[in-house]
Amino acid sequence: MSLKLAIVGGGSTYTPELVDGFARLRDTLPVAELVLVDPAADRLELIGGLARRLFARQGHGATVTTTTDVTAGVAGADAVLLQLRVGGQAARNEDETWPLECGCVGQETTGAGGLAKALRTVPVVLDIAEQVRRTNPDAWIVDFTNPVGIVTRALQNAGHKAVGLCNVAIGFQRKFAAHLGVAPELIRLDHVGLNHLTWERGVTLLDAPGATTGREVLPELLDGFGESIAEDLRLPLPVIRRLGVVPSYYLRYFYQHDAVVEELRVKGSRAAEVAEIERQLLRMYADPALDTKPELLGRRGGAFYSEAAVQLIGALLGTGGGTDVQVVNTRNDGVLPFLPDDAVIEVPAEVDAQGVRPLPQRPVEPLYAGLIASVTAYEQLALEAALKGGRHRVFDALLAHPLVGQLDLADRLTDRLLAHNRTHLSWA
Repeated sequence: MSLKLAIVGGGSTYTPELVDGFARLRDTLPVAELVLVDPAADRLELIGGLARRLFARQGHGATVTTTTDVTAGVAGADAVLLQLRVGGQAARNEDETWPLECGCVGQETTGAGGLAKALRTVPVVLDIAEQVRRTNPDAWIVDFTNPVGIVTRALQNAGHKAVGLCNVAIGFQRKFAAHLGVAPELIRLDHVGLNHLTWERGVTLLDAPGATTGREVLPELLDGFGESIAEDLRLPLPVIRRLGVVPSYYLRYFYQHDAVVEELRVKGSRAAEVAEIERQLLRMYADPALDTKPELLGRRGGAFYSEAAVQLIGALLGTGGGTDVQVVNTRNDGVLPFLPDDAVIEVPAEVDAQGVRPLPQRPVEPLYAGLIASVTAYEQLALEAALKGGRHRVFDALLAHPLVGQLDLADRLTDRLLAHNRTHLSWA
């Protein structure tokens, strides 16, 4: 079986990470054709050339084509990967800057900045998905585009075959495996929450790869490697040990909001740092002798995305060896009974050629369930604002967000959000 994949946003500096995984893991995902789709023709040529060299170095026979035409690019694809950024790094820089003027976290996936990104992104993604549906209604859409939970919910509510993917879970799996000196396939996570709002409530060391039995090792990890884990999360070790769980890095924005605001005011936005990394990467990609993934790409973010993507797409398309359990973003459908059925949750799921089936979850502790429910309500209001527009809907979403939640603050943030995004919002 040979596959055709399309990457919308293929001009991203992330793309070589994915291509490297496709080349290395061909037994799981036999890619015959890869199409890179992006409106930036100049970047496409750079990325396309490097992609061909990466495949060639691995002795992989896949063909790589590039196009600025979405409809042509996705035609006949077995799976379409979305990794676009509407407005580019310039818009990200604004998302991470103007909320600080109001004393709020400036971040591209949560808070006011995350809402701005959702408003810009959802309509574009839905338009792309409609083009996929017209050319190949059986294709899976795999969304990497942030905010993944809101974007995936928009896609699923519109009836698309879509699933969201984030690298937080696979990152924890790989780090925990390294601490214990075992293969990553032996680590299974009790991972629950929403995209960028998750907790590892348990870590099972399986008896064998794919086994259903094993032993709980989270207390062992916290006892033996707590300092390293806390340093990665930039959260206090005593808090992590008291909670007895490992929160995702993004919980810093909730648990230490004011301290993070002060930190961001001093050091500036992550977007500026990423923009400089991208400039350096693009210069490297232009070198016709480069045929390996640059080490600098690891500083761009997205560690292990290629492995996660290959595992997910291989399972969905039936090339990965049957049913697999993976952490994905998918429809709730009663798994977390305190959320609406159409909410998108991030939990382990059975994935195979029949689709995605989230696994049952034990009751979520109130400390986490309350925040999950609150952010889910915000995401519902954010999606309504993205689909229907209107200042009042933007205000409602901000008022509902746990990082905002005050009338005057929501009002000021609404004005700034609209002022900075008018060129991307047809209704503003």
